[in-house]
Amino acid sequence: MSFEVPEDRQYLATHEWVHHEDGSVRIGISDFAQDELGDVVFVEFPAVGEELQADEELGVIESIKAVSDLYAPVSGEVIATNDDLLDVPELVNEDPYDEGWMVELDPADDAASDELLSAAEYREQIE
Repeated sequence: MSFEVPEDRQYLATHEWVHHEDGSVRIGISDFAQDELGDVVFVEFPAVGEELQADEELGVIESIKAVSDLYAPVSGEVIATNDDLLDVPELVNEDPYDEGWMVELDPADDAASDELLSAAEYREQIE
């Protein structure tokens, strides 16, 4: 099976993605991760204003199959959460890279993480 892995993002080995947008970063889970989880029924995020450290737990995602922790790909302050997912969590399954994003951060100055994979490296991991 072939999964969508956009080139404009970086990935964690734990299947989160990060996308840089005009000084902020958006975070979500990959197409592969949503497929493995199955139907997403609940998502829990940190509060706006919370400071996250790279590789620290940022929330929880629950599906009909499992409950999984979500991890921050980079450090920064939470400036937005995708509240649409509270009412329609299946957006993560339908559109994991756009409508299904989860958290937006104002990245710390040293936000780059050595753990981040390129799209090609991530594709190798999931094949």
